[in-house]
Amino acid sequence: MFHPSKHAQHAPDKAAIILAETGDVLTYGDLDRRSNQFAQFLRAQGCCIGDTIALYVENCLELFPIVWGAQRAGLYYVCISTRLTVDEIDHIIADSAAKLLIVSAQAGPDWHEFAKRYPALPIYSVGTELGGTIKPLEAQLAALPDTPIADEASGTDMLYSSGTTGKPKGVRVALNGLPIDAPVPILKIVDGLYDINGEDVYLCPAPLYHAAPLRWTMAMQRIGATAVVMKHFDPVRLLDMIKQHRITVCQLVPTMFVRLLKIDESMRQDFDVSSLRVAIHAAAPCPIPIKHQMIQWWGPIIHEYYAGTEGNGLCSISAPEWLTHEGSVGKAFQGVLHICDEEGKELGPNQDGTVYFSGVRAFEYHNDPVKTRESRHPTQEGWSTLGDVGHVDNEGYLYLTDRKAFMIISGGVNIYPQETENVLITHPKVADVAVIGVPDEDFGEAVKAIVQPANWEDAGDELAAELIAFARANLSPIKCPKSVDFEIELPRAPTGKLYKRLLRDRYWADAAATKPKAAA
Repeated sequence: MFHPSKHAQHAPDKAAIILAETGDVLTYGDLDRRSNQFAQFLRAQGCCIGDTIALYVENCLELFPIVWGAQRAGLYYVCISTRLTVDEIDHIIADSAAKLLIVSAQAGPDWHEFAKRYPALPIYSVGTELGGTIKPLEAQLAALPDTPIADEASGTDMLYSSGTTGKPKGVRVALNGLPIDAPVPILKIVDGLYDINGEDVYLCPAPLYHAAPLRWTMAMQRIGATAVVMKHFDPVRLLDMIKQHRITVCQLVPTMFVRLLKIDESMRQDFDVSSLRVAIHAAAPCPIPIKHQMIQWWGPIIHEYYAGTEGNGLCSISAPEWLTHEGSVGKAFQGVLHICDEEGKELGPNQDGTVYFSGVRAFEYHNDPVKTRESRHPTQEGWSTLGDVGHVDNEGYLYLTDRKAFMIISGGVNIYPQETENVLITHPKVADVAVIGVPDEDFGEAVKAIVQPANWEDAGDELAAELIAFARANLSPIKCPKSVDFEIELPRAPTGKLYKRLLRDRYWADAAATKPKAAA
C-alpha cells in the first residue's frame, strides 16, 4: 500500500504528522478527508490534470492536505521557498503558470500588495485569515465533500532550484498517468537502501519547500510511518525530539552536523539517541572530520546519498563503506555513472571530470531550453549532469570535487574551493565558511575566505591571520586564502546549500564599480 488513503482505511487514528514545536497531530484519517476536500476544491476551481498550483507556506500541518490533494488531482504542485525575494516569487508564479496560490499569514511579503499585481490569480490563505481579496482556504473546503474525485490521477511536484548559481529553475518531469497509489522512485530508496517501513518514526528538521524534505516526508506517508516535522531546525530541540518521540530515522545536512557538534559534549550526553537506526545526510559536502565525529557519537548508522531535485541519478554510501572510502558519496544506486572531460570524452578511474548519469528518468528545466541543453551530454543521448565535478575510483565509488560553477582560476590553475572550506570549518573559531574567487590584477582571481565566526567578537585581523596560517598548515599554498573577510551570517538555505553566487556577485560588482574607465 503506497498512499496515505490506504493507511487511512485500516489505521485512521494513527499519526501521519506530528508538529514538533506544538505536538499537534494530523492523523491518516484526517489527512485522507482533507486531501479529498482539497482535490474537490481544485476541480471546482477549474484545475485539470496537468495544471499547476503554487504554495508559499512554512512547515505546518495544513501543507500536507494541499500537496496530497494536488497529487490526487493529477496536478503539479510548486512549493515556493519562504527565503525568496518578492522578485523571485514573481518569477516562479509567472514561470510555472500557476492557476492559484496558497499562502500563509506567518510568512512572506505583504500578500495584499502582492495580490494587486496578480488580479486574475486566486489567492487563498491557511492559518490566520488575511481578509480583503484573499480568502481563507478552510472556509472554502468546509462545504465540499470529503470523498475522492471521480478522475483521480497521479500528480507530482515541480520544485524550483534554490538559486545558488542563478535564477531559480523549475524541474519538471512528465506525469506518469498511473493510479495515485502506484509506486514512485523514492520508495526504491526508502525500502531498498534503508529498509524503512510503516513502524518507523521519521524526523524532518528542514523546510518542506525543498525536494528531499518534502519527498521523504511524503514517502513516509506512502508507507504508513509517522513523521515528526520541525518548523525550524534547532540542534538542541532536534536532540530532544529524538529522545521524546523515539525517532528511528532522520535526515540532516552537514551544516546541521556542525551545529550539533558545537553543543557542549557534556550537554549532548543528556539526550538519548539510541532509538536511531538510520541517519541520512545529503544536499551538501560533509567535511571528513565532521563525519568522523558524528559516526563516533551516533555510531555507524550514518548514510549519505548524492542526488538532485532533478532525480537524474543517485549514489549512496553507508558508514562502514565510508570509513574505508573517506570522502566518497558512494556508488551509483540509480543510474549509471560517467565522468567526462570538457569535450564529453569518458574518462577512466581517478580522473576528475563532469559527473553524468544515464539510464534514469528524463527531466527538463521548465521554460529554460538553454539550461536543459547545458545539462545534457554533448553527444550521448540520455546522459545528464547537475554540473558537479568529481572522479570515480577503481571500485566505482564517486568522489566530488566541487560544482563547476564555483571553480576558481588563479594564475591559470583550477582551484575547487570545497577542499579549502572543508579544512577551515574544522577550526574551533569558525561557525561557517565560504571560499570564493575574487578579482586579482596579477592572477585573474584570488582565493578569499568569508567566515562566520563562532563568536563575532573574534572577528578581525588576528583571527584572519590565524585562519590563513591554519589553512597553510593543512593545504598546498595555491588552495589557501590570500585574505579573509567576516560576516555575521552567511547566506545559506536551511537545507545547507550556500548561496555562493550572492557573495561572489557582490565582490565582482564592487570590483567593476571601482575599475577605472577607459579613456574615450
